[in-house]
Amino acid sequence: MNVDDLLKQYSTGERSFHQVNLQEIELLNLELQGIQFDRADLRQSRLGKTNFAQASFQETDLSESILWGTNLSQANLYRAVLREADLSGAKLTNANLTEANLMKACFSGANLVGAKLLRAILFEADLRPTSDQITDLGQAILTNADLSYSNLSGAILYQANLDGAKLCRAQINGMIQQRFFATNLSEASLQGADLSYADLSGAILRKANLRGADLTRTILTNADLEGAIMPDGSVYSH
Repeated sequence: MNVDDLLKQYSTGERSFHQVNLQEIELLNLELQGIQFDRADLRQSRLGKTNFAQASFQETDLSESILWGTNLSQANLYRAVLREADLSGAKLTNANLTEANLMKACFSGANLVGAKLLRAILFEADLRPTSDQITDLGQAILTNADLSYSNLSGAILYQANLDGAKLCRAQINGMIQQRFFATNLSEASLQGADLSYADLSGAILRKANLRGADLTRTILTNADLEGAIMPDGSVYSH
């Protein structure tokens, strides 16, 4: 299938393009809302600034694709593969990225408000800085991810792996527009993470592993550290 065939079928009302091979396809600045690309091969595709709102990319391979400025709001990307994909400035509000492979993906300036990244793989991903958000990152793998200057206020990071992550000057406190949402880092692994100058006021860090983490000038006002393993290996007890 080529671009012309796809666009012609879409214009006649067709939405299902499951398991198609569209590797290296170019779909720029188009309106493809609600299209379904489940289990399709879209590796190395150029999809910048296209409207994929409410589209479905379940188990789709989008490795090394360019999706800068793309609208993926409410899109279903369950178990999608986006290794080394460029999602700079993309709109991912309320998108489902559960169990997605986002290794080394770039989310610089992306809008992830309400996005679900439960158990997603974000190894060495770039999330600097993303829009204000309440994001579900429970059990996500964020090893060596760069979250410097990011706003993770109210994010759910329960049992997330943030070993070696960069959170320098990140905002991880519990206040968003005068509403209280405690950032949940319970049982999260933050071994060797750079939390220097980060704002963790009001965050829940119960039983978190902070061994070897850099807490230089980190703000921990009212943070819940009960049972947490501190940088020196000691267990915090109030």
